[in-house]
Amino acid sequence: MSFPKLFADIGGTNARFALEIAPGELAAVQVLPCAEYATLAAALQSYLSAAAVQAAGGALVQQAGIAIANPITGDHISMTNHHWSFSIEQTRRLFGFEQLIVVNDFTALAMALPFLGQHQLEQVGGAASVSGHAIGLLGAGTGLGVSGLVPSAEAWIPLHSEGGHTSFSPCNAREIAILEFAWREFSHVSSERLLSGPGLKLIYRALADYLRHPAQDLDAAAIVQRGLERSCPVCIDTLASFCDMLGTMAGNLAVTLGARGGIYIGGGIVPRLGSYLAESGFRRRFEQKGRFENYLSQIPIFVITEAYPAFIGLSALAGSRQQTAV
Repeated sequence: MSFPKLFADIGGTNARFALEIAPGELAAVQVLPCAEYATLAAALQSYLSAAAVQAAGGALVQQAGIAIANPITGDHISMTNHHWSFSIEQTRRLFGFEQLIVVNDFTALAMALPFLGQHQLEQVGGAASVSGHAIGLLGAGTGLGVSGLVPSAEAWIPLHSEGGHTSFSPCNAREIAILEFAWREFSHVSSERLLSGPGLKLIYRALADYLRHPAQDLDAAAIVQRGLERSCPVCIDTLASFCDMLGTMAGNLAVTLGARGGIYIGGGIVPRLGSYLAESGFRRRFEQKGRFENYLSQIPIFVITEAYPAFIGLSALAGSRQQTAV
C-alpha cells in the first residue's frame, strides 16, 4: 500500500484537499474556493504546488480519490452545482496517478459513518442504534446530498443515491405557499431547491412574499446568522421552516430504508446551527408519520461534527481502513 494518497472533497462552493500519509493520518489539509479556479485540474495543481503539500510528499502521490457533489455515471463529470467538468481518465493521466477513484461525495460520506466516534457526532433524540440495520444519510450544503448504508454479510454497502432531487412535498399551508412561490421560478421543485444554501434564500424570499414583508438581498449565511440572533422576523421563520422540512425529509428517508441503524446529517449548514436544530421542530416533524410515529421515535439522529468526514470515507474506499463486520 503506497503513501501518501491524495484525497479531494469537491462541493459546489469549496474544494477540500488532503494527503493521507499513513492509514488514517491526514496532512496538508487545505480548502480552496471553487470560484477562484477555472477547472478542477487548476485547483488540484494549485494544491499540489503548495509548499506544505510538497513537504508532505505531494510529488510522490500515486493513488488519489475524489468525492464530488455529482452523480458518477461514466468517465465524464459535469457538475450539477458548479461549472467544472472533466474526464476521470484524462485527469488521472494529466497528474500521473496510477489510480484515481471518483465517487459521489455522499457515497464517500456514507463510507465514513462506521468509523466515526462519539466525539465526532451529536445525537438529536431517539434511542440507541440497532446493529445490523440500514443507516440513512442526508446533508444540506450547496445542494442536498442523500445516501445510506445497507448491511451485507461482512461489510456495509453504500447507496449511490440522488435522493435530493425527489419532489418537495409540503406538509402545511405555509409550505404550500413556499412551493407555489418556488413554482414561479422552477417547473420542478425538488427537495434540494429548498433544503440547501440556495434553498434558504428561496424560502426567505417566499416567506417575505407570504408575510407581505419587504425582502432584503441576503445570502444563506446572513439568513442563518440573523435567524439565530432573532434579529429578523422573516429569517427566524425561514430557519424554522427549513428545519421542519428537513425533519420531514429525514423521516421519509428513515421509513424508506428502515433505518433503525440511525439517520446521520452532514453538509455545511446543519452543523453550524448548533443547539438550534434540537430546539426547533426538526425532531417533531421527523416523527410525524401518523401510525409510524412510535417506530420513528426510536430511531436516533446524529449530526456529524467531524470537519472532514469525506476524507475518512475516501480512506476506507482506498483500502486504508479495514471495515468491521456488520
